[in-house]
Amino acid sequence: MTLEPEPLLEVALAEARAGFAEGGIAIGAALFSAGGTLLGRGHNRRVQDGDPSMHAETAAFRAAGRQRDYRHTIMVTTLSPCWYCSGLVRQFGIGALIVGESRTFTGGHDWLAEHGVAVTVLDDDRCVALMQGFIAARPELWAEDIGVP
Repeated sequence: MTLEPEPLLEVALAEARAGFAEGGIAIGAALFSAGGTLLGRGHNRRVQDGDPSMHAETAAFRAAGRQRDYRHTIMVTTLSPCWYCSGLVRQFGIGALIVGESRTFTGGHDWLAEHGVAVTVLDDDRCVALMQGFIAARPELWAEDIGVP
């Protein structure tokens, strides 16, 4: 069974919009089973929680709870994952990654593909517009998030 990535992305996109509406960083993610069952969802909460480790992928991963095996799970994120989140995918052996866009930021998705993760980059215009809007509205917060002094 091959899943269509767009409906999965909708969940992550809704999370990204929620994070932006809360005054946080507009990145959302969700973890799905290979059959398309939603296991966990979340958005970047670094600002809201005062926790620099609460990225969208981390929030979705935590919300999914403990899984016996991650090899057949799919991480869906609105933006190419940073090195921290790419490490999470690699550490736990998540088998597939769907990326909404990588125009505004290119993280570790190529590295993950080189290490056996099935990566799909959708280049979704809605994800691009959301990130561009966030970056324009909060450039200092974006610089903080990506580690620019």
